[in-house]
Amino acid sequence: MEQSPNSRPIAVEDALRDLQNRTLARLDGDLARLVYLASTRDYNTGRYAHDGLSFHYSESVAQEALAVAHRGVFESLAVSPLRIVVADLEEYIRSGCASPKELVTAWNASEAYRVLSPVSADSLTLKLFNSNIKVALAMVKAAWAEVQPVQDPQCASQPPSPAQ
Repeated sequence: MEQSPNSRPIAVEDALRDLQNRTLARLDGDLARLVYLASTRDYNTGRYAHDGLSFHYSESVAQEALAVAHRGVFESLAVSPLRIVVADLEEYIRSGCASPKELVTAWNASEAYRVLSPVSADSLTLKLFNSNIKVALAMVKAAWAEVQPVQDPQCASQPPSPAQ
């Protein structure tokens, strides 16, 4: 198999480019990309799956491309300045169906952000990421304490507003 200059097979580079251009580019912010990539991983086996990439390339190439993308986005976000992490968290919250208070409360209680890291993450980067997310959650909670949630009629997880 032909290798690219950075020692990954050309097919993996092609699949990675495809993933970045078709899927990840449509997501707002690195946190949204990280959540998406983590969701493509089976938590029991650590294997990644993506039907579209597997169809166009192969299962093993898709898995490697997803793993490379996951590591890259995780490491980028982990070493980002705290203001960037906070901005990404705010953007992620605004794009979801949960109210800011619900999401921040749930993430603080369950530490859901801990499943976002790739299995291969080194312990120092993992600690830095978890610490930054905890601080960002506290900052967002303080800033959004008085913000009322906006009802999204497309979101099935929100209760209907009193007027409905």
